[in-house]
Amino acid sequence: MVTPSSPPRGPFITIEGPDGSGKSSLLPRLAATLRARGLEVVTTREPGSTPLGERIRSIVLDTEPKIDRTGRADALLFAAARTQHVDEVIRPAIARGAIVLCDRYADSSMAYQGAGSEIPLAEIRALQQFATGGLWPDLTILLDLPVEVGLARKGDEITRFEAYHDRAYHERVRAAFLGFAAEEPGRYAIVDATAGPDAVLEAAEAALGRLGARWPELRR
Repeated sequence: MVTPSSPPRGPFITIEGPDGSGKSSLLPRLAATLRARGLEVVTTREPGSTPLGERIRSIVLDTEPKIDRTGRADALLFAAARTQHVDEVIRPAIARGAIVLCDRYADSSMAYQGAGSEIPLAEIRALQQFATGGLWPDLTILLDLPVEVGLARKGDEITRFEAYHDRAYHERVRAAFLGFAAEEPGRYAIVDATAGPDAVLEAAEAALGRLGARWPELRR
């Protein structure tokens, strides 16, 4: 129950996008701009950010040992990590009024295991609803760029998703993200990830202003 002395719930903001779009580069810079205003910011990532999540991260991302598994198995592994993440990190942070910036969340599972692995989206969405307890982001910043550009940017930073999936898989992922944004324009803000880092940061900061009615501190 919220009492007069309780802080208002903090905003939950996710950064999504295809591989190589620059999510992990944007997140700390965006957090720094908010902390410079004196705001509490919790930065986190998926999969990971809890002891269980980090163990699952190595299973789902490492290229060795190569273990074949279905998209459904992947979806369940990501969901298990997400459940722990929501309960241990995200909900406690927003409950005390902190801003949560998260690198990937449920939309990634719908794009990668849903569209990429061609699992019915309704099934993946239902799994996310269960795993998150119905917690969806207030804002999702989608860093979009062509697949070939993103994969080229990865360089030596190769996970199982680059090593063992073809370009068609990644094209389906990108198309899915853009489809989600078209379906939920109020939640999604598309940012051109081919722009320079400063331009991407500026666009992300501008996107935060969408939440200004509820969280005035996010306005510039």
